[in-house]
Amino acid sequence: MTDQAKVRRHAERVRELVASVVRTQIKDPRLGMITITDARITPDLREATVFYTVLGDASDQAATAAALESAKGLLRSTVGKALGLRHSPSLSFVLDDVQDQVKQIDELLAAARSADAEVQRLAAQAEYAGESQPYKVDEDDDSDDADEVDEDRPPAGGAGDRR
Repeated sequence: MTDQAKVRRHAERVRELVASVVRTQIKDPRLGMITITDARITPDLREATVFYTVLGDASDQAATAAALESAKGLLRSTVGKALGLRHSPSLSFVLDDVQDQVKQIDELLAAARSADAEVQRLAAQAEYAGESQPYKVDEDDDSDDADEVDEDRPPAGGAGDRR
């Protein structure tokens, strides 16, 4: 069984190392404005997944992905030496599309807000489908009958209710 804290420490270290190497040692012109956002490593410390974002359009993202793939050997050897493990973890790079998801969520929230505003506008103008009092009320029964008290019966909750 592996130690989860150790796995997290190694994943954080992989993220820092890859970010440092990308910033300082890789001089590939295809590499765009990249940010290493996260790294995850398997419990056996054999495979690491590095998440990154790229500022730009789809062509910039594709060029950066190609640059990272070509620099994978340098990155893996640097990570392996720095971690001091018996086996260097193999690296895979995944485009982290957080910005696209945030944009999509914002659009969905805006659509929900406009739909809610429309429902409130329609509800403010709504009228009852039938009468305002849908239940039948006998006009013979006046509230005067409810005020009359039966003289023979003790009041509710009094001493006469004990059994």
